[in-house]
Amino acid sequence: MELRRIFDEDAARYDRARPGYPAELFSRIPRGSRVLEIGCGTGQATRGLLSVGCRVTAVELGPSLAAMARLRVPSAEIVTADFETWPLAAEPYDVVFAATSFHWLDPEVRVAKARAALRPGGLLATVATHHVEGGTSAFFAEVQECYERFDPATPPGLRLRPGSSIPHDPEPLPGFDPPAFERWEWEVTYTTASYLDLLSTYSGTRALPARAALLDCVGSLIETRYGGQITKRYLTELRTATRSAVR
Repeated sequence: MELRRIFDEDAARYDRARPGYPAELFSRIPRGSRVLEIGCGTGQATRGLLSVGCRVTAVELGPSLAAMARLRVPSAEIVTADFETWPLAAEPYDVVFAATSFHWLDPEVRVAKARAALRPGGLLATVATHHVEGGTSAFFAEVQECYERFDPATPPGLRLRPGSSIPHDPEPLPGFDPPAFERWEWEVTYTTASYLDLLSTYSGTRALPARAALLDCVGSLIETRYGGQITKRYLTELRTATRSAVR
């Protein structure tokens, strides 16, 4: 299976476990914009766009995720399609928005098609989420033993990095003005069950042959060493770039 399609296997878990995005992020999207959202999942970011008065058309690859998004955000138009081949509307959009989804698109297509979807002066806004040092730091160091045992791709001694050391997205954006970046660091506290739920939504975890053993190891560690609760720190980066008038 193409890895980006694996999220569609358990839409209900994805909907309840994924953490969402900082509210401040959506205040950076021009109020009332006509927005094309790429890869909306079950609507976590769509709700934020609607909260600032945007009119949203969202393209979602997974039919189960799209079906749940229609329930969660009925005022948005949800299209089940592959963005790379989906025919663009005749009327261009004010904003093309992608929350933790742009990197899944074909790099030969994504920037050019996003530009084609925008009016001159329109905005490309992409969101990346990084797992960074902080929260229950000792747990995230200790849990690497579980990953080294059950995920052969895990580098030995891997540790989370501080948010200040994460570089900005270096992807070239031809046809756009130089991008601007804004960042937020924030934390979520999880019980053992809710953290295992979260891990079960990650594509790498879902594709792992030893997934059950890994989750058992992680869950046992939280229960026996951390009292059944840990806190995870996130860094969310918003990249915005204006469609230039000339290529």
